[in-house]
Amino acid sequence: MSLSQPTLADVWKLFQETDRRFQETDRKMQETDRKMQETDRKMQETDRKIKQVTESIGRLGNKLGDFVEEMVRPAAVRLFQERGIDVHEVHQNVSAQRDGAGIEIDLLVVNDTDVIAVECKSTLSVDDIDEHVKRLEKLKRLLPAYANKRVMGAVTAMVLPDNVAHYAYRQGLYVIAQTGDHLIIRNVQHFIPAIW
Repeated sequence: MSLSQPTLADVWKLFQETDRRFQETDRKMQETDRKMQETDRKMQETDRKIKQVTESIGRLGNKLGDFVEEMVRPAAVRLFQERGIDVHEVHQNVSAQRDGAGIEIDLLVVNDTDVIAVECKSTLSVDDIDEHVKRLEKLKRLLPAYANKRVMGAVTAMVLPDNVAHYAYRQGLYVIAQTGDHLIIRNVQHFIPAIW
């Protein structure tokens, strides 16, 4: 069996077929590139929308926290007097900066011997409680006007899961919650709070 030599026409035909395939591949690559650019544009738009929604949720969470704060502030006197703690002052949004450290407290309930720092959230988490305990640990140092007072803590929220309430209780914090149309301190009557 003898192999015949390809003719110029055969080489030309092979070249044209190869060129056609290269052009088809190039067209497909350009289409893929266009689709990838479109996907990238859509992903950037999705990222932008997610960021907007996240910011909106953050603002809403802050507004709900403010709402909780406004609910608790007028009830604080009654709530703590029912626990045998006289209340002379209730301060809202207390903040201090000292020696490179800072502190922000939603509500500060004060009498001659006691200070209760209340953290108000829309939804309370274990992390929020841990942060509040750290806040309580540095309160006397950052707010030296209260250095000779007993410092206690309390937490409250619109959404207060039972496991989170139990965790707060175990940390020695008062737990303020909504029941029906009024607020209560959920801790048992003989509860002894942690003192900082």
